[in-house]
Amino acid sequence: MKNIIVINGHELSFKDGETILDVASRNGIDIPTLCHLRDTTPTGTCRVCVVEVHGADDLVTACTEEATHNMVVRTESAKVVASRRETIREMLASGNHNCAMSGTAGKDWTGFQMAVQADDNAEALCPAWGDCRLQDLAYRYQVTGDVPAGDDVSYPMEMANPFIIRDFSRCIRCGRCVKACNEVQVNKAIDYMRDDSDRILKIVAGDDKPLKDSECVFCGECVQACPVGALVEKDARFEDRAWDTKKVRTTCSYCGVGCQIYLHVKNGKVVKVSGVDAPPNHGSLCVKGRFGFDFIGSSERLTTPLIKENGAFRQASWEEAIDLVAKRLSAIKDAHGPDSIGVFTSARVTNEDNYAVHKFTRGALKTNNIDHCARL
Repeated sequence: MKNIIVINGHELSFKDGETILDVASRNGIDIPTLCHLRDTTPTGTCRVCVVEVHGADDLVTACTEEATHNMVVRTESAKVVASRRETIREMLASGNHNCAMSGTAGKDWTGFQMAVQADDNAEALCPAWGDCRLQDLAYRYQVTGDVPAGDDVSYPMEMANPFIIRDFSRCIRCGRCVKACNEVQVNKAIDYMRDDSDRILKIVAGDDKPLKDSECVFCGECVQACPVGALVEKDARFEDRAWDTKKVRTTCSYCGVGCQIYLHVKNGKVVKVSGVDAPPNHGSLCVKGRFGFDFIGSSERLTTPLIKENGAFRQASWEEAIDLVAKRLSAIKDAHGPDSIGVFTSARVTNEDNYAVHKFTRGALKTNNIDHCARL
């Protein structure tokens, strides 16, 4: 017998074990979520994905509730919308979410903004402005004017490591970062800190230590999974704004896997790298692929060949430099044999460039002495 579920009046088929969210997503029906992360264990923590099921006393979370035959579901009923608005309102009131709100229920909005700017040590609004799922949902459900000012920050911002800023004042404790770390990358560097009633208090590394002192490998999967401004790339903070950066898709050159990446470009400079949700990496990256791009715009990067004469370097044309290298390599090879030469190539150039160097080393120089700096 064919399994049928009715969602918003549409009869849809489903397979055993599929959740309401699975069926809806597969059929183009949008059920908003904040905690759900594809291919990980659903928890229903955020309760934004609640839906109304005919015959059920309470709303159910679509990401955890399995579809059953003849189940009738409404995804945007008045009861559902009211619940989502209240959930979003509570999240906005839980910390330094100084973005979508236009007032603070009679409290001092200016004072709140000034306090947040002091915590951020910046005059700009939230670093996730324009790329925040909570902000998107606040606009969608018009939760703006009656939000209380944020609570006092319970934990200081962590800026001690070179790659990631952990801003606990903006954390909504949705758990997406924990799922990304433990189930996607399987690094198991972060987890929940809970109180005696099993309420989530904080996302911690190890026994609540800084990331730099934990098992974190700085792959940045948690940053990419974070739906708000609680985890951001340190160098891209307040730099990567959706409206003034352009995303350019390319292939990561650090190894032969071929991970697909987006370069976030602002004024001709790469300010951030993110993973593309496509094979082979499906959005995941390693520390090199996500954070190893500073060399592109480095002031120390050579832009013209240099030739050393009398103990000092002088600029030269490519033709002069290549001609000199060819003559010197030929002379060394003739005098001492091909194995007197070694070639060291770079992980920061393309695989095609490295292949060309490999062919040159073995084919032209006739030596196998070639190595690769596959390190960050």
